[in-house]
Amino acid sequence: MGNENGTWIMHGVEWDSPECLHTVQDAINYINEVGFLPLFKNDLSGFSLEEHTFPDYWWCGDPEVDPWEWRGIIARSGEVAYGKFFEKKAGFISKKWLPYFVNYRRDGYDFEALWDDEKATNRQKKIMDCFETEDELYSNDLKQKAGFGKGGEKGFDGTVTDLQMKTYICVKDFRQRKNKKGEPYGWSIAVYAKPECLWGYENVTSRYSDDPPESGKAIARNIMELYPIASAGQIKRLIGGTYGTRLGGHMRRS
Repeated sequence: MGNENGTWIMHGVEWDSPECLHTVQDAINYINEVGFLPLFKNDLSGFSLEEHTFPDYWWCGDPEVDPWEWRGIIARSGEVAYGKFFEKKAGFISKKWLPYFVNYRRDGYDFEALWDDEKATNRQKKIMDCFETEDELYSNDLKQKAGFGKGGEKGFDGTVTDLQMKTYICVKDFRQRKNKKGEPYGWSIAVYAKPECLWGYENVTSRYSDDPPESGKAIARNIMELYPIASAGQIKRLIGGTYGTRLGGHMRRS
């Protein structure tokens, strides 16, 4: 998706193109096939859900064909992780590849170990502490419980994005809020959870025995196999972390 002369342009394919994904299950299958995928177009041509869908159906509101609606269906399916994983923008990671991202992006640290080594911020700690007693939290509830908002901490959205980039939390679902009578109202908002709560600690951290840089290299190799024309700079921007540098010997877990 790009803004060209003040107009938002979707970069997709024709409905009858062999590259077009027609259903949410098509999308899930494709994500599992390629391993991970940004939601929107980026500087690596073809590496996004947007570029494999029919542009006219975005934001039409029909979950059968609207890729914007698919992201919520995919998130709640439990088959694929969804969150702001690529350049602080939304994307998908298959369950097979999630442990590689977890090991690489966390640099081998569970959050408590990250905090103990003074590598996490107070704002991050306040948010992660909320998940000690809750398996999932609506975005607005998380903001309130963590002490952000009016008269409290600033930078909630940025902190939540940073925690997603580090894979400590992801989007479990999008749901409407409920009033005091338990009735849904308003727009659907993000529901956050720790990946460990969705897929189990052992599964999510199953690459912890590997050096984080090796997990980063595996992610990079996967991109290069899919897109041989990808430059080192494009790959580095997409996978984030410290790709291309040797990390230190701190392999703290918990």
